Amino acid sequence: MQLNKYLDVSPEVAAAVAQGKPVVALESTIISHGMPYPQNVETALQVESIIRENGAVPATIAVIGGRLKAGCSKEDIEHLGKKGLSVTKASRRDLATLVARGEDGATTVTTTMIIAHMAGIKIFATGGIGGVHRGAETTMDISADLEELAHTPVMVVCAGAKSILDLGLTLEYLETHGVPVMGYGTEELPAFYTRRSGFKVDYRVDSPAELARIFSVQQELGFHGGMLVTNPIPEEFSMDPEVINKAINDAVGEANAKGIHGKEITPFLLDRIQQLTGGDSLHSNIELVFNNARLAAKTAAELCKL
Repeated sequence: MQLNKYLDVSPEVAAAVAQGKPVVALESTIISHGMPYPQNVETALQVESIIRENGAVPATIAVIGGRLKAGCSKEDIEHLGKKGLSVTKASRRDLATLVARGEDGATTVTTTMIIAHMAGIKIFATGGIGGVHRGAETTMDISADLEELAHTPVMVVCAGAKSILDLGLTLEYLETHGVPVMGYGTEELPAFYTRRSGFKVDYRVDSPAELARIFSVQQELGFHGGMLVTNPIPEEFSMDPEVINKAINDAVGEANAKGIHGKEITPFLLDRIQQLTGGDSLHSNIELVFNNARLAAKTAAELCKL
């Protein structure tokens, strides 16, 4: 692929991919934009440890000095964590400019999928995906994550779409683009901080082995898109729907009043929700990422057996 000359794959990740061993990609936006330093670095390293404990090799993905990185070092993660919000939140439209200018970028779901696919990594664990924003019928604010899922053959394991979004329209958009939405142990789309949304997924799947089989068949059929696996936050870390929904609605109202939109909207909303919930939302966010990392690692291990 043409862009490979800009790609650096860590020796550990390259060896695992070449030998058919399980690898799980991880995004870096959660490091630079998801939480403060040093908690962001500690969480990123803990996620990597969880993936190792569950039989896979972690590959944290980012843009460092204009190089696309599949498998960041501890130094890279520390660098992104310390720079924080000054690191560009990099979507598809940003990659060429960041590479050409030799700059840093924290990868979103979209760019993590792109770089993972370039590196031969098939499974990616994240927190929640982007989607159709509330009021998108007038703003046209739809995350590039959904378009990438339609075109890039990577399985994305998440806790559903962030509940700051219009979940119904997000599912409709994915259906239109032929992206299968699988519920792990559930028939209902998880709503990130909570286990239920009232919206149904396409299929319920109850084991990592079955997830791996379905994804393998999808690839063998020649379909070019990805697959979305929605994994509910563990019950003990799920938030009270009334509490979190009030915080979300209040934060959305503030964002509208301040005219915040585009790539700034999600970081603003997540930060305000954290403040409004006294930090409870951040704790839930971290735990659901850990939970997704476990499932992704187990599924990657099953995929390598096929």
